Amino acid sequence: MFLKHRLNALKTIKIRNWAWPALGLSVTMGLLACGGGGGGGSSGGGFFVSPLGVEFLSDTEVSNIVGRAIQASLDRNQTSTIAVVDRVGNVLAVYQMTGAANNTTITSGLNPTTVQLDGAVVPSTLAAISKAITGAYLSSSGNAFSTRTASQIVQEFFQPGEVGQPSGPLYGVQFSQLPCSDLNVWLSQHATIGPKRSPLGLSADPGGFPIYENGRVVGGIGIIATPSGSAVNGTYGLDRNILDNDQDIEEQIAQAALPTEMRAPTDIRANRITANGQTFQYTNSDPAPASAASVLANGAFVAITGYKSVSTPIAGTAYGQGASGYVATSNPAFTGLNTFNLITNPADPTTARYPATAGAGGLTQAEVQNILVEGMKIANRARAQIRRPLGSPADVTVSVVDSDGSILGLVRSSDAPIFGTDVSVQKARTALAFSSNTALTDLLDSGDNSNDALVNALNTFFAQQAQVLDGTVAFSGRAVGNVHRPYFPDGDTSQPKGPLSTAISEAGNNWSPFNVGFQLNVVLNQVLSNLAGTGRAANVFDPALNTTCADPTVNAARQKRFANGMQIFPGGFPIYKGDTLVGAVGVSGDGVDQDDMVGYLGVINGATAAGTANMRPFPATLRRADGLSKGGQFLKYVQCPQAPFNDSNATNVCPNS
Repeated sequence: MFLKHRLNALKTIKIRNWAWPALGLSVTMGLLACGGGGGGGSSGGGFFVSPLGVEFLSDTEVSNIVGRAIQASLDRNQTSTIAVVDRVGNVLAVYQMTGAANNTTITSGLNPTTVQLDGAVVPSTLAAISKAITGAYLSSSGNAFSTRTASQIVQEFFQPGEVGQPSGPLYGVQFSQLPCSDLNVWLSQHATIGPKRSPLGLSADPGGFPIYENGRVVGGIGIIATPSGSAVNGTYGLDRNILDNDQDIEEQIAQAALPTEMRAPTDIRANRITANGQTFQYTNSDPAPASAASVLANGAFVAITGYKSVSTPIAGTAYGQGASGYVATSNPAFTGLNTFNLITNPADPTTARYPATAGAGGLTQAEVQNILVEGMKIANRARAQIRRPLGSPADVTVSVVDSDGSILGLVRSSDAPIFGTDVSVQKARTALAFSSNTALTDLLDSGDNSNDALVNALNTFFAQQAQVLDGTVAFSGRAVGNVHRPYFPDGDTSQPKGPLSTAISEAGNNWSPFNVGFQLNVVLNQVLSNLAGTGRAANVFDPALNTTCADPTVNAARQKRFANGMQIFPGGFPIYKGDTLVGAVGVSGDGVDQDDMVGYLGVINGATAAGTANMRPFPATLRRADGLSKGGQFLKYVQCPQAPFNDSNATNVCPNS
């Protein structure tokens, strides 16, 4: 089976050329040299691959990876729980070594008491799956991010350990891909297709990596380990100090489990990519591959309710093929834009799961489609922030939602990271919820009563306007993020918290990446109801319990505004016709400023293309959030990159920004 898979893959892969004629630049996308495998850690510069291919993890390869992880654990006197997933989150194998801890404790090292998720006890199998999904979801053929990378970008300072810096650029992304998301789906032996839910959202605990073949992401691996013979739980946390070069045992095992040709190509690893003048981290250790000897008798493969219905290893799907749920767009409006759709039926790849559709709030089908088309045109011209080679176009997901939060359309670049599918919708819904004339009621009714004080604090935070959550102020995703940081302004340790954030230090309720405030409060009960072993009454794991991240007992008419949680970094805008809120747009993929630009200009240019003169990503006469200030510090509404395009030297490209 392994040999047949390899021969078929080599016969089918096509070399593609991508060109930007205005620059006279052609980047050849070819195969990485390999021997019986894919693009590996030995790859040098100059070889980059098309995102399209037929690579997938066979069941034999999955078993081999697990065997290496077991041997790497034995070599280090550890007992491990091992998870392997494919690119779209299908769980291909979960293995528990004999004596491995059944549970692991979520800990940031900041608060020893159980507050929100910090201190909760969860099954090690679910923690390992979350790590594996994170490695797969954050990566592409142009960037390889690990859970160590994720740890760096979600903390109160970027870089962690350097006080006084703004928060990580993807602060809050850990609460995406949630087990209650209405966009991501449950797994039932591939019976449902498309991006899968993660048990704990995205993980920031080192020990999760993407898996590559021929330079393309085919999956991810996650490890939870404890010393052999130990009776204590494992730990699930993050790296609080990236300056100390710690050697994480789970990271070592996860890397050693991957043969060289399945490791991320060196040219696209996070340490070759920068943001805000800072270099990302990928791994602090890169051990030699463990022996491939069969050691599967040291424990057992297990099935996981809601994630894997059989215990034995299974093969993954090939991204871009029908079984993955992601296929090339067939709508002629997107011809030449290199876009993919989500689908629901692999036998019917031409029917998109979220085609451009008219909304009840006032958006027409033509307007929705033109926003998506024009957004993708901007992305294809934009210079990506987190992709190699330099000068690559931005790969993103663009989504449009109706005034109630229903998804009206979603399209994505072919190689956009998978995590952006869910996040783009979160961003759109967040901008919509905060800009609505029912915002105050909606937000007070979201989550449990712990949110009420935060919502009321935001509503009275700005002295020049007694109320801001009444539909008279337009909030972008960036503006919501400004008031949802543990310092206001962001990173200024001499100032108090933003009104939606947990305080860095307060009696019994310290801030941590697992206790951020409003964003987590919205979904906490729904997340916990999908976890076993948390010690909380009535938390019996059952994926059928939750089809939405919003509390189904409160304001059913507004559920879709919180149906996959919310997001608190840039890339989301309300859409207005005049002063009427008609929907929202969200973008996620290749840098937060790029996300802002694609969404903002996508609406403006989409209005022109559709012939709708009064449609904009801001109201005609109502206030925008960047007119609000506290202590002389104004919120930001939109921030587009300087000189952002590969085909132009234009600067300051976002009007009214």
